[in-house]
Amino acid sequence: MTLNCNGQLIDLNTPKVMGILNVTPDSFYDGGRFKDEKSMLIQVEKLLKEGATFIDIGAYSSRPGADFVSEDEELKRLIPIVTLVHNTFPQCPISIDSFRSRVIKAAVEAGAAMTNDISGGQLDPLMFETVGILGIPYIMMHMRGTPQNMQKMTDYSDVTKDVFTYFSERIQLAKKHHIKDIIIDLGFGFSKTKAQNFELLAMLDYYTHLHLPILAGVSRKSMIYKTLNTTADKALNGTTALHMVALQKGAKLLRVHDVKEAMECIQLHEALQK
Repeated sequence: MTLNCNGQLIDLNTPKVMGILNVTPDSFYDGGRFKDEKSMLIQVEKLLKEGATFIDIGAYSSRPGADFVSEDEELKRLIPIVTLVHNTFPQCPISIDSFRSRVIKAAVEAGAAMTNDISGGQLDPLMFETVGILGIPYIMMHMRGTPQNMQKMTDYSDVTKDVFTYFSERIQLAKKHHIKDIIIDLGFGFSKTKAQNFELLAMLDYYTHLHLPILAGVSRKSMIYKTLNTTADKALNGTTALHMVALQKGAKLLRVHDVKEAMECIQLHEALQK
């Protein structure tokens, strides 16, 4: 399993870590934490030194009930930071957390190498076409509705099978648009109850039948801190526990706030495999 990021081939046979950089004021864990270019560069340097392969930059919070952000505002927040990170760390593949094709195109022109779309192409009819033309890897997540209403859309006949069917259909459509490198993300916390999140994690290995890399995005999410009756700030230990479960069930990419701990988890998992 390899990804082609601007000509750089990244081998996913050993799982990799994607470090999160939110340039939003309202993300559920680190919103507003990085307020200027200097603090953002310090954070990116920290994530890379700790072992991140990718940096995922987002300018539109997708937490449940998040405020709507216009496309122009998203671009205004995002593009200067993408340019800055790319110019400072040119060898680092930058992923863009956006569901808008215009944003993805502008970000790739500024140096980004892949896209992370929470909507799986459902919120922008031009997304698949744009990504196919750009020739970049595409992270396809499962979600219903929008961040504003997704938590009202948790009624499934069988969440495991329904999500699998969704991916089967969306992957086929993405390939028709010549998208070659596809990663799937089950969308923990997106249009799912806490119980459904844990069911999907328990069944994660079922999705290896799609023969695509799986990204696990559970870092500090409410499925962890609500189960433990704590807060996102205190959910690192719980995050690490679920990261090991995800790795054992076939995840090849961990999207995280805390890179050092995720890398240690991967090291231990690799030792266990050997």
